[in-house]
Amino acid sequence: MPRKSSGHSGVDWPSENATSSDNSTSPASRSWSVTAPAPTSSTYHPSSNSSASGGNGSAGEYGSTPAFVVYTDRTSNAPILPAASEMEGYTVVALSFLLLSGAADQALGWQSLSDSDKHAFKEDYNSAGISIIVSAFGSSDAPTSTNADPVDTANTMAQWVLDNQLDGIDVDYEDLNAMDARDGKAEKWIVTFTQTLRQKLPKGHYLLTHAPVAPWFSPKFNTTGAYITVDQQAGDLIDWYNVQFYNQGDDMYTTCDGLLNTSGSAWLGSSLNEIASAGIPLDKLVIGKYASNGDGANGYMDAQTLAQCVAQAKQQGWNAGIMFWEYPDADADLIKTVRGSSFPL
Repeated sequence: MPRKSSGHSGVDWPSENATSSDNSTSPASRSWSVTAPAPTSSTYHPSSNSSASGGNGSAGEYGSTPAFVVYTDRTSNAPILPAASEMEGYTVVALSFLLLSGAADQALGWQSLSDSDKHAFKEDYNSAGISIIVSAFGSSDAPTSTNADPVDTANTMAQWVLDNQLDGIDVDYEDLNAMDARDGKAEKWIVTFTQTLRQKLPKGHYLLTHAPVAPWFSPKFNTTGAYITVDQQAGDLIDWYNVQFYNQGDDMYTTCDGLLNTSGSAWLGSSLNEIASAGIPLDKLVIGKYASNGDGANGYMDAQTLAQCVAQAKQQGWNAGIMFWEYPDADADLIKTVRGSSFPL
């Protein structure tokens, strides 16, 4: 997720709480002591679940919405994840991050688990209707600007998902300079990367989501299209978008009207319904927010206000779900409040 201190076209991005490069207590510098859930005799893969992306959503094909997503990047001694019972209300947990250089932070913590512990966590979560995926890139990586090969990178990351028993991958592409160049290279890279991922992680069996910032659907990028182009060329391969409606300016996405109907002046045309009007399926636009003031720079909404916006959006025909950055600030109580009567548990 975007947590940079540098600006994006003049828009502030928040400083990182914990990154692979500057976190003195990163997984790379500690041993992991894990108490995994006790395995059961049953086997389960979420692709066999009848619900969208977990038992807390509505019935549908695996990879459909509504989805209720939470990212976890902050490292801790143990365990990697809480018991699934403590994550009620979420349907997807995204371990951050898988970088060009390899796994970092919570993704590295997961990689360090024994196969039996991974299996135990997966059984606990999948039986509760929760998928565990990895999030790729984040603000630490600039794959297009650094000339990473999209095919090789996708094959490597897809194999990491398979080797580590996960349910899919989230593409948190934040190569701001590449997208701001408006020369089409960023879009081409993302499309090729997505197409290659799907070859190894087939739709309906593995989740493949993207987490674009909302302005990348804005008309300001109409020269090359940004994520409008990505959706046109690879949208059928992407399960949904965890849209980051935050960190884009003090007046952006802070009211229900600004979030849902008419975005602020910094990024015109990037509210939920404006994005849908540009051709992105409304049922693929998951509303993303950060959980507490310490998790982002601007665009914060308290739980009660966000719940009101969610209710308004659902009345308008939207049903895609909610994403939060990040656990543990984004806990079961928060998602229960925001789901409210719109998505009751």
